[in-house]
Amino acid sequence: MTTTTIDQSTTSIKNNNEDKYSKNNSTDINDVYVKTEEDIVISGVKYPTPTGEGVIPPLQFEIIGKWGKARASKLTLPHHVCSTPMFMPVGTQGTVKGLTSQQLVDLNCGVVLGNTYHLGHRPGPEVMDSVGGLHKFMNYPRAMLTDSGGFQMVSLLQLAEITEQGVQFQSPHDGSTMVLTPELSMGIQNSIGADIMMALDDVVSSTTVGPRVEQAMYRTLRWIDRCIKAHKKPETQNIFAIVQGGLDSRLREICMEGLMAREFPGYAIGGLSGGESKDMFWRVVHQCTSKLPENKPRYLMGVGYALDLVVCSALGVDMFDCVFPSRTARFGTALVASGSLNLKSSEYSTDFTPIDSECQCMVCKNYTKAYLHIVAGKEAIGGQLLTYHNIHYQMSLMSQIRQSIIDQTFPNFVKSFINKQYPNNDCPQWALDALKEVNIII
Repeated sequence: MTTTTIDQSTTSIKNNNEDKYSKNNSTDINDVYVKTEEDIVISGVKYPTPTGEGVIPPLQFEIIGKWGKARASKLTLPHHVCSTPMFMPVGTQGTVKGLTSQQLVDLNCGVVLGNTYHLGHRPGPEVMDSVGGLHKFMNYPRAMLTDSGGFQMVSLLQLAEITEQGVQFQSPHDGSTMVLTPELSMGIQNSIGADIMMALDDVVSSTTVGPRVEQAMYRTLRWIDRCIKAHKKPETQNIFAIVQGGLDSRLREICMEGLMAREFPGYAIGGLSGGESKDMFWRVVHQCTSKLPENKPRYLMGVGYALDLVVCSALGVDMFDCVFPSRTARFGTALVASGSLNLKSSEYSTDFTPIDSECQCMVCKNYTKAYLHIVAGKEAIGGQLLTYHNIHYQMSLMSQIRQSIIDQTFPNFVKSFINKQYPNNDCPQWALDALKEVNIII
């Protein structure tokens, strides 16, 4: 009888605890997160940065110019010395759609992105190991960064189940199942051989509310320690940690405290550009860049619109990535100083001028708007040519930002950029507010 009583009591306590935490996965704004024993912010785990006499760490970061919070820096990685602020084109499965590896070099891309989830499916880590990594596989000599696969928790949410172990995905390619854990993510990224590997984080959409946001932030801190322990090549590859916490400044602060205590080579700001208001967007970026270490690179994930690049560089971001310039090119849109041109429009059918008379890219030197009108959004060559031009535009924009910081003319550059993009004085208020916060008055 005594044993039965104890068992019933234990079961009752267990059920009460389960009930206590049952709403931690809720996205109801009225529910409250209940902290668990596992929700430890500072665990004592440290990132294993290579040290010792004659040892050169796989990441070196040197600030060579500043204006306010904006920084121009030299980022030295195993495969390339990069200049920041920089934009990084996205090559999800080892290719930036429409461009060859040599064209990426010609465009002076310092870092290209690959995706762990997709590359883990095809061609797989075994192929990466046998060929010696993605650099050799795609014949790209410069630096690479791999996303952990965490973003697919949002983009493939209907195919994913998230647990403490990791994320179970159903492949959109063949229907097979993959359980992406922090350990597997690190293993695939070690096989890929990227200069920068992103830690697997628990990602929720930026519009998500309720306890689920706090649950994801604490799980991100737990998973980060598993990523550190699973990392097999700290002498040649770097892990960047990702700050989560949604639009809640308190959660962002907690997450940064925990990640900074682990002393990573670099930090990313994640969980944005998912539909939140631009006013909330810039405030989260400003909060993070104000707290993250001055001597480490700061990477804002998934951001690529020209105005965002300029404003967030002013807020102190060093690295950006986005599919936007290549994706919009495939739909027939060219990026220019005044905004964008929809080359599918009939107004360009007899326009025999280049996309941009001042652009030095091979597309603007060799093709007219009239020709591009014929192929834009229809023929493969249209997407290829516009992708080349758009990536060139992004690279040129970042180069101008960088040089103006070094020359101490950054505010003048920002004002000139906005005047060209918004000649009718209709620049979005969020951008004006963000720039004013760092003493750039438009």
